[in-house]
Amino acid sequence: MVPVSVDGARREEILEVASARFASSGLRTSLKDIADACGILPGSLYHHFASKDALIVELVERYLADLDAVALEARDRLRSGEVDPVPDAIEALGAELAACALRHRAALLLTVYDPPDGAAEALVRARSHAPPSVLAAVVETFRAGREAGTVRVGLDLDAVADRFCQALLHVGLGVLPDADSAAAVARLRSRILLDGIAVDPPDDATLDRSAPLAAAVETVDAWDKADEAEDDRLPHLRAVARAEFGRRGYEATTVRDIAAAAGLSTGSVYRLVGSKDELLASIMGSFAAKARTAWRRVLGAEGSTVEKLDALMWVNICAVDRFSDEYNIQLAWLRESPPSSANLGSSFTARLRDLKALVAQGIRAGELEVDGRPADLRAWALFEMLWLPESIVHGLGPAPAHALVRDTVLRGAAAGAGRRR
Repeated sequence: MVPVSVDGARREEILEVASARFASSGLRTSLKDIADACGILPGSLYHHFASKDALIVELVERYLADLDAVALEARDRLRSGEVDPVPDAIEALGAELAACALRHRAALLLTVYDPPDGAAEALVRARSHAPPSVLAAVVETFRAGREAGTVRVGLDLDAVADRFCQALLHVGLGVLPDADSAAAVARLRSRILLDGIAVDPPDDATLDRSAPLAAAVETVDAWDKADEAEDDRLPHLRAVARAEFGRRGYEATTVRDIAAAAGLSTGSVYRLVGSKDELLASIMGSFAAKARTAWRRVLGAEGSTVEKLDALMWVNICAVDRFSDEYNIQLAWLRESPPSSANLGSSFTARLRDLKALVAQGIRAGELEVDGRPADLRAWALFEMLWLPESIVHGLGPAPAHALVRDTVLRGAAAGAGRRR
């Protein structure tokens, strides 16, 4: 065994402490915070890492190397012929991706969202929604399944693979109480993508005619008309502020920044909105209210549980597409202040509660089949699946993105899924 030098041991300690601090406190963690937690002076920390960015980049590089190892092992396992591509290889790969994300939660938080302005070039290069090696391994696994007749033909395997990777890696972003719960959620998400949740899913034409989807479309169409009665300067100011908050992060953005970008004086901004806090509350309050209204109208419409879930997926896709800046503000907030069970917010917990009740109703009616106990974990696993990441929505477009979630979440990617009566 090669002995570890004192410097090497101290470097490893700093990395471990930094990882824990970034995972709990986000990018706002300073080098002084890390040095204090290590029991050393900040100057001693600089002996090992020239800057906070340098420390972050090393954490990210370790995470990406671990993901590469997961991808290599998955390909070796697939090519050995010892497992069926679907479901065994997919479930194993999903479990390993989720475990890797949990091991490297800090790096995941720092890479799954766009780096802040001024981030080191190495961090910008390292940032990736789903590393190419992992995407390639997942595509190869699904393709082998299709060739074996266990994956449905006609699916966009690149899109399915991207959805699979992000859904499983995002297990590491959650606030699950322990590793066993995270493993259960990972398994559920893999099974949802493979088997779907609808016992007898309707075809697209039937879903397109449903009352819940009509309610969703009508509500989404009304979003653009909500601000028409306001002072003409307010919608423009909100639009500029949304972009600045999403790009810089809330803490780093000043009223002077917003005023300059909007072509207004700082005094005019204060007269229009009162303060930066009030401006953010106005932006995010409007966003949350529109989402609440859409969910309420869909859930109140006449229709089956499957039709309501389909309509909610359309609402969520449109929210990501139309409110990209608000979506990025939320992501920037998560990057700065990682989520915990104490700061999820009333809007999120209300939507999770709605989904939990809807799924329970669908299971009782025999419309849905979703394994997993307790019901809270089942709802947490499915909630992520009703949303699509911005990269997929913008890459495919809203209508193809909706087709993707129908073909996976409702019907399942595995051949023979979705007709279980």
